[in-house]
Amino acid sequence: MDAKNVVQVQIFGHGYTIRGDANQEHIMGVAAYVDRKMREITDKLPVASLSKVAILASLNIADELFTERAQRSRQQELLDARAARLNAVLDELLEDGASR
Repeated sequence: MDAKNVVQVQIFGHGYTIRGDANQEHIMGVAAYVDRKMREITDKLPVASLSKVAILASLNIADELFTERAQRSRQQELLDARAARLNAVLDELLEDGASR
């Protein structure tokens, strides 16, 4: 039996049936975010074509994703460097304690 959730959502004035593993609130939140992005696009740049609005919104969302991933990667690198320094200090302290 398929345990996927089925949720009806509205995006940019159109109804869609979404089937997914996530809970209903998550699916509705994602749909609302996409709807909001599409509306932001049309507020800034009136575009007649629904497909153009969807593509521009998708590009904006993808840009946000790539930016977040790059930021997370930089943070991970900083954490890894800090952990390496702490491990070096800890090793030094343990060596000093063992030699006494």
